[in-house]
Amino acid sequence: MKPTKKKMIMAFLLCFTLALPAGIANAATTLTSNATGTQDGYDYELWKDSGTTSMTLNAGGAFSASWSGINNALFRKGKKFDATQTHQQIGNISINYAATFNPGGNSYLTVYGWTKSSLVEYYIMDNWGTYRPSGTNKGTFTVDGGTYDIYVSTRTNQPSIEGTATFQQYWSIRQSKRSSGTISVSEHFKKWESLGMSLGKLYEVAMTVEGYQSSGNADVTTNVLTIGGSSGGGTTTPPPSSGATKIETESMSKSGQYTGNISSPFSGVALYANNDLVKTTQNFTTGTHSFSLRGASNNSSTAKVDLKIGGVTKGTFSFSGTTPSVQTISNVSTGTGNQEIQLVVTTDTGQWDAFLDYLEIN
Repeated sequence: MKPTKKKMIMAFLLCFTLALPAGIANAATTLTSNATGTQDGYDYELWKDSGTTSMTLNAGGAFSASWSGINNALFRKGKKFDATQTHQQIGNISINYAATFNPGGNSYLTVYGWTKSSLVEYYIMDNWGTYRPSGTNKGTFTVDGGTYDIYVSTRTNQPSIEGTATFQQYWSIRQSKRSSGTISVSEHFKKWESLGMSLGKLYEVAMTVEGYQSSGNADVTTNVLTIGGSSGGGTTTPPPSSGATKIETESMSKSGQYTGNISSPFSGVALYANNDLVKTTQNFTTGTHSFSLRGASNNSSTAKVDLKIGGVTKGTFSFSGTTPSVQTISNVSTGTGNQEIQLVVTTDTGQWDAFLDYLEIN
């Protein structure tokens, strides 16, 4: 079904494309100096000002880190945005993670990121080493099975994503340490704002290990970032399969005349007409994979979405009716190295729209 003029305007206004860093890493790449890039749908960064560091990029959001003799070093994997939208406009954000954390001094296991306009550096911290940060106490917050202390501090003429600047730091620090679980990122954002801690346009959210004047190591074995789903304790969509890479469609690049974001029946993307598509680049270390797409039709008709790898159609997902379901195309020959993945409508007769939630690659 083709959108009305009003729907076309809304789709255009809601459509956005994430600006991904230029660097691309192969699986199991090890970094020892400052670097940024993308791998398996996640943005990564190693940053240090001095000392010895090592960061190994494992599959999906997983990574390991070690450091010694550093002044300050951060290792992180998550998503970088273009700082044009608030967190409310992007959608609900949560991270499910598991890690082995050996701080050996002053270190943090934390969700970390920045906003711009206004410039804010933020931490949602679940574990730490010999030092527990503090600042001006703003109260407590209970979520995800634990209670967090909330602080605000100010950094004056210090390094930032905009160069040397003066900016505020926001902290949610768990009262009892843990190294695995769900962090409902958006719930912290909402709580901060209710306390007058205003946030700007979202630039980054990432699972992060930080070391300061210390030595240590960490192995983040699970790091699943979900954008979309329900708030108040994480996503309600099914978790990814073991060893899978999960990519939210609203984080993919969009193309076509009508492609746009939606908030119902899930936070995702709608493809309204032929040649509407979303796409992403994936690095494959093996040549055969299965692809699972969660989606729905906008009515009782069957919506069809082609899976293309490197411009070649590999199969078609079919969604019958408005109830979201997961459809799988197995044993897809992908080739190895960086390949462009497209989810594209090519057989629309004007009788249906395709709603897409996430793509899972096994």
